[in-house]
Amino acid sequence: MPRAGYDLAMLYAITREVSAAIGRCELTHLTRLEIDVARARAQHAAYERALEACGAAILRADREPEMPDAVFVEDTAVVVPEGAVIMQPGAPSRSAECESIIRLLSQHRTCARIYAPATIDGGDVLRIGKTFFVGRSARTNVDGVEQFAAIVGRWGYRVEPVEVTGCLHLKSAVTCVGEGIILVNPKWVDASVFGTVDVLEVDAAEEYAANGLPIGGKLIYPDHFPRTRERLMKRGIDVFTVPADELAKAEGAVTCCSIVFEG
Repeated sequence: MPRAGYDLAMLYAITREVSAAIGRCELTHLTRLEIDVARARAQHAAYERALEACGAAILRADREPEMPDAVFVEDTAVVVPEGAVIMQPGAPSRSAECESIIRLLSQHRTCARIYAPATIDGGDVLRIGKTFFVGRSARTNVDGVEQFAAIVGRWGYRVEPVEVTGCLHLKSAVTCVGEGIILVNPKWVDASVFGTVDVLEVDAAEEYAANGLPIGGKLIYPDHFPRTRERLMKRGIDVFTVPADELAKAEGAVTCCSIVFEG
């Protein structure tokens, strides 16, 4: 449960700086390209400013200079009002990233953990109301889905496994972008599994464009997907664009770089 004394209206975003070792990041679907660390850090700083502009207070996790993927904190935890679930990342090189996140989150939530041989990344977890849709991907196995379901089931949530193909995580293929609206790449996930929601498809020329972060009544969204951004704006969504193409070389996206929750 949230700890006594915290203002439930306070919005927090856990972030972590870009490691100098990000060039050694895990890659599954992309060809490795050189990553400009200074540019990636500048883009991440702009992302943090966007989070603050949308009403979030930044909580910076400990620096992890030897962990290439550590900036992608979303994969380490899922937070709801009732508690937090500490993930077991699917890439073995990332398992140590969770320790500093536990130290930080335990100040705000009671934490439960997923244990090996289960694997599950936060990027595979999409919550719509009281349902968690969990992607069965290269990073999340059946045991991970089952352990996660057992934990959140105690808090009144149900879990629906979702098949994901062609991309790293479920949230590479679909995210919530507004009240009752999901943004989807239909090549990678079947939108019908999400029930009676309003479905907005990405532009066919922008296959990685389905990832957006709704926060504070706005949608933080990469500026390198202009065609899909136009679709979002036509739907009446207040889009806050950020530069994100450098971190995209590491298979990163805007949800990946924060864990957003109310205090």
